[in-house]
Amino acid sequence: MTSEHLRGFFRHCHRQKISARSNARRLAALKAFFAYLVREKVVSANPAMDIDSPKTGRSLPKALNIEEVDRLLTLPPLKTPLLLRDYAMLYLLYATGMRVSELVGLPISSCNLTSLHLRVRGKGDKERIVPFGEIAGRRLQDYLELGRPTLLKKRASPALFLSNRGTPMTRARFWQIINNLAAQAGIHKRISPHMLRHSFATHLLAGGADLRAVQMMLGHADIATTQIYTKVDTSRLKSTHQRFHPRG
Repeated sequence: MTSEHLRGFFRHCHRQKISARSNARRLAALKAFFAYLVREKVVSANPAMDIDSPKTGRSLPKALNIEEVDRLLTLPPLKTPLLLRDYAMLYLLYATGMRVSELVGLPISSCNLTSLHLRVRGKGDKERIVPFGEIAGRRLQDYLELGRPTLLKKRASPALFLSNRGTPMTRARFWQIINNLAAQAGIHKRISPHMLRHSFATHLLAGGADLRAVQMMLGHADIATTQIYTKVDTSRLKSTHQRFHPRG
């Protein structure tokens, strides 16, 4: 077996339209396999080491469109303490672009309803100030006044968002909640909390927000991480152009 044999194999994979990501995984497996054969003295050299891994590119984040966000954030008529909590969390997640771990980890002391901002502790224990709008502020206030006291069950807790047992909300539980609410809103695809973070950034940039400001709100250390959201909007523009332009 030579490197040329392997190149021929990957040319065949390419003709079969197998993705670059899948071929990269295959090459990594072959390199590890031949490295094992070299250690066991079955072969004298690793033919896969001369082959460069295919460029897989960076997958674009998935975002909800505005109409889907509107449906997801529409409150039902019956406002129980749990629903007040769920929609306060949804609104804050979309209004701030927080990571779900940051959201469920918020202490009640981090919330300022007067100036409409949160003090968020993110990756690397770095703290940042994140603003939110008046509607999200009303949802949060409704939860704090009408929902959280009931969930506390006459106990004390530093956590902002509580489960129905009065304990801090978990990431796994909120993942279930957001998918249940999406299904009730008629959104027939799996939604992750991170998708609302993507939607926040994408919609802000599409509306003309400054890239550096979005970077600060998301808590990205490197602006290059934030720039991927500009590619999301560009890809949507390209798709629209190809669909509707007479010479697209």
